[in-house]
Amino acid sequence: MTLVDQLPPDWRAALSGERDKPYLARLEAFLAEERTRHTVFPPEGDVFAALRLTPYGQVRALIVGQDPYHDDGQAHGLAFSVRRGVRVPPSLVNIYKELEADLGIPRAGHGSLERWAAQGVLLLNTSLTVRAHAAASHKGRGWEQLTDAVIRAVNARPQRAVFVLWGGHAQKKRPLIDGPQHVVVESAHPSPLSARGGFFGSRPFSAINRALEEVGVAPIDWRLEAA
Repeated sequence: MTLVDQLPPDWRAALSGERDKPYLARLEAFLAEERTRHTVFPPEGDVFAALRLTPYGQVRALIVGQDPYHDDGQAHGLAFSVRRGVRVPPSLVNIYKELEADLGIPRAGHGSLERWAAQGVLLLNTSLTVRAHAAASHKGRGWEQLTDAVIRAVNARPQRAVFVLWGGHAQKKRPLIDGPQHVVVESAHPSPLSARGGFFGSRPFSAINRALEEVGVAPIDWRLEAA
């Protein structure tokens, strides 16, 4: 069974053209070897959590992340998100600060963004796995080709989606988004290293909702449940 065969049916159909490409077989072999030798995050059952929680036909916004969190218990398949009970990472703290400044929504006491995913916010990392405690260890192994295909598939839909590109890594995906029906929201990355350089004050959440409402699509309710 290929990685494409492990996807939910709607995404499997959208990405069917990737199934027989050589990079996918190389990626599968690499992952099998990594899992025999190392701990790999997120757990195998969560690798495609973003695609499982946000069906292809329901994507309203796509937020591009980079690498899964590489410390114990953090990564669960959604960019920027951690499971409840796990300390909220610094980048997500800054996302919450900007959400509060933008829409007046109080900061959540947990780091799970599953409620956003369930509303059509695809939280897509460009690499979907990482070796424990080794940042970017699965970069350049093939995930980028598959996640680029995800971005292209959303771009190919006639319905508007808002693509959110935070930081230089995400902004390299801009050429994949050429549908005139779509909107791109860009700023600095929410990392503590760059947030003051243009993320704070960018008001991405109201921008996303405005772009959706312009074409009669319901806005995202960005509120998260209490801890």
